[in-house]
Amino acid sequence: MHAGIIFLLVIVGSILFHIFTPWYWTDIASNWGGMDSTITLTFWVGGGVFVAVCLFMVYCLFRYSHKEDRRAEYKPEDKKLEKILTWATTLGVCALLAPGLIIWNQYVNVPKNALEVDVMAWQWGWQYRLPGADGKLGTTQVRNIADNNPFGINPDDPFGKDDVMIESDVINLENNRPVKILLRSVDVLHNWYVPQFRSKMDAVPGTVTFYWFEPNKVGEYEVLCAEYCGVGHYAMRGGVEVQDKADYEVWLSEQETFEQLSARYEKLNVVDGNKLAKK
Repeated sequence: MHAGIIFLLVIVGSILFHIFTPWYWTDIASNWGGMDSTITLTFWVGGGVFVAVCLFMVYCLFRYSHKEDRRAEYKPEDKKLEKILTWATTLGVCALLAPGLIIWNQYVNVPKNALEVDVMAWQWGWQYRLPGADGKLGTTQVRNIADNNPFGINPDDPFGKDDVMIESDVINLENNRPVKILLRSVDVLHNWYVPQFRSKMDAVPGTVTFYWFEPNKVGEYEVLCAEYCGVGHYAMRGGVEVQDKADYEVWLSEQETFEQLSARYEKLNVVDGNKLAKK
C-alpha cells in the first residue's frame, strides 16, 4: 500500500516537473520549427506510455496486493492481450518515426539558392570559408594546410582563388538566406551546433558531412561543439552573428580571399629574403 502511494507521487511529481520546468528550449531562430514539433510529439507519445504503464503498476499494487485467502492465477498466454499490445506498440513506433523521417528528408535536401559555408573543425576551434564571386568553393586537402593556406585549398583549383577565408571562430550570416553547412575535421570527431538553429551534425575526419538551415532572426548566437573531442572540448566555442543584407555585405567586403592571403605571404617572403640578402 505504501509502495503504491509513493509510486503514484513519483508519477505526479514527474508530470508536474515537465509542465512547470524552467529548463526548456531556447527561442528558435531558424526555419526548423519542425524539429520542436517532432520532439514535442515524441515527448507526448513517450510520456503518455510512461504514465500509462506506471499507473497500471500502481493499480496492480492496490488491486492485487497480498491477502491470505488470495491465489495467483497461472495464465502464461493471452492472445487477445498480445494482439492489443502488438498493434499499440506498432502505432506508437510509427507515430515516433514517421514525423522524424519527414523532417530528416527536408534536412538533407538543400535548397538550390543556399550559400555554402565550409566549417573546418580542429582541436579546439573553428574557422570558416565562403565562396567568392564565382559562387563555388575550391577543393581542399589536409596535406595542403600551412600558414599561407590555413584551409588546405588546392592551389591549382581556379575556384579556390577567390574563396573568402574567415580565420576566426565567429562567422557572419545573412538573415533569411538558406545556408548549407559543409563540415570537415582535421583531427577527431566534432559537432557544430547552435541551439537556436535546432540543427547539428558530426564533423568526421576524412569526409564532408552537411545539413542546412535558414536563420530568421538577427542577433548573436553561440556555437558549441556537441561531440566530445578531448580535454579542450568544454572550451571549443564560437559564435554566429546573423545580420541583415546591407550589414552582411559590408562585413563580407572586409574579408580576405585566398588569393589576397597568398599574395600577402609572397610579399612577406620577398621582404624577408631581401633582408637576409643584405645581411
